[in-house]
Amino acid sequence: MEQARLFGVKKFVALGTICSYPKFTPVPFKEGNLWDGYPEETNAPYGLAKKMMLVQSQAYRQQYGFHSVFLLPVNLYGPGDNFDPRSSHVIPALIKKCLDAQRNQEKEIVVWGTGKATREFLYVEDAAEAILLATEKYNKGDPINIGAGFEVSIRELAELVMELTGFEGRIIWDQTKPDGQPRRSLDTTRACQEFGFEAKTSFREGLKKTIEWYREKTG
Repeated sequence: MEQARLFGVKKFVALGTICSYPKFTPVPFKEGNLWDGYPEETNAPYGLAKKMMLVQSQAYRQQYGFHSVFLLPVNLYGPGDNFDPRSSHVIPALIKKCLDAQRNQEKEIVVWGTGKATREFLYVEDAAEAILLATEKYNKGDPINIGAGFEVSIRELAELVMELTGFEGRIIWDQTKPDGQPRRSLDTTRACQEFGFEAKTSFREGLKKTIEWYREKTG
């Protein structure tokens, strides 16, 4: 951000994270709740680092008149995602587990947690559109949620991925592993009002496209 200011960049779009919200934020998360508590412990260092970027963005706007905006996207997914089991997030991890189990004729997959935690997911092309719209039309210091406007449990997600991949085995829930934040879902009213963003890709369709992309990539 400092280098962008020094080199005269006219607009800076900073991307934060839903992990910045407090662990027990009322659902749906509103931007005004961002400073109401400490983030969920397993994500706190990452979430707090991103919050400091918001502070920097607002300070630069005030001190230098620097046109910086701050977006808070939910969990993203789609073609090109990270499918490395050592570092992937839940959607690519589940897709890989189901397809690998099919190929290896295995009857079960292991998934972390209880399945009760909820999440919201935004398809990558919708996220790209939101960033573009914000770049073109938004120029204020207030942070903006970027989401799809729905909440799904990890159990429901796993069952949908199983259905779409055709895996007919069963899930073993490893409850020795953490669920993370209990619930996540964003209020996306401000993005709609400020620059007309609404997610267009249904969750089912986005998952289908992601699965198809991974199948083609891995043969």
